[in-house]
Amino acid sequence: MNWNDASFVTSFGSLSQLPAPEKVEIAISGRSNVGKSSLINKLLNRKALARVSSVPGKTVTINFYEVGDIYIADLPGYGYAKTAKGLKRSWSDLIGGYLVSDRELELVVQLIDIRHAPSEDDLSMIDFLIDNEMPFVIVFTKADKLKPTARKERMAAFAGEIPCFEDITHIEVSSVTGEGIDKLREIIEQASEA
Repeated sequence: MNWNDASFVTSFGSLSQLPAPEKVEIAISGRSNVGKSSLINKLLNRKALARVSSVPGKTVTINFYEVGDIYIADLPGYGYAKTAKGLKRSWSDLIGGYLVSDRELELVVQLIDIRHAPSEDDLSMIDFLIDNEMPFVIVFTKADKLKPTARKERMAAFAGEIPCFEDITHIEVSSVTGEGIDKLREIIEQASEA
């Protein structure tokens, strides 16, 4: 797969707008400000393909990016406290509806900030993925932000905080240094060939 040959395709703000699936899809999921856009840019070797914002809750649509024979679907971030209840509900319906719709979804890349314990929303999403038997991997973002000792402690804590942690593939990633990006690309390539 040529990771350098990627492009933005389209975005959709409601389930009714989603066209029938054309390609294998890999979904990127996580709370607001966890680093989804930065990860997508690093993954696809582009500086600004996905719009990065310091303001949480900016992505309110499912954004599709094409690389080779797959689509990367960037889901809206969840859990931003200042979002209006009606908008939160529509995002929740959009994310949940997308995940359970009849699409060629081969993998969900679930992002969690390595510096913090998983939020209630993170745990709900992981439970949802497990309960629906959806293939997923946990990517711990912002790995460059912790010193080795703190990082080791945080990873040990995740083992007690995340259900079935020992059975879940997980990667520590930095969109700044590129750590873990090649491993994530390998996992995505394997999933897209399944």
